[in-house]
Amino acid sequence: MRVLLATTNPVRLSFLIALLRDGGCDPVVLDGHIGALEGNIGAFPRRLAVPEDQEHHARRILRDAGETEGWR
Repeated sequence: MRVLLATTNPVRLSFLIALLRDGGCDPVVLDGHIGALEGNIGAFPRRLAVPEDQEHHARRILRDAGETEGWR
């Protein structure tokens, strides 16, 4: 898995997941359950990752959509 970005914004994360899925990628949210530990205050970023062989395609999709904030 390759981490593409991290964000604390759940709405943006949902949008990016939909964008990547529409583009043929298989995104995975890492640290998605940390909210239970932090009381859902959004203090810890969730990481968005894709399989290693999809990284270049996924980054192209995000770049074309202007979604490069938080890239890793």
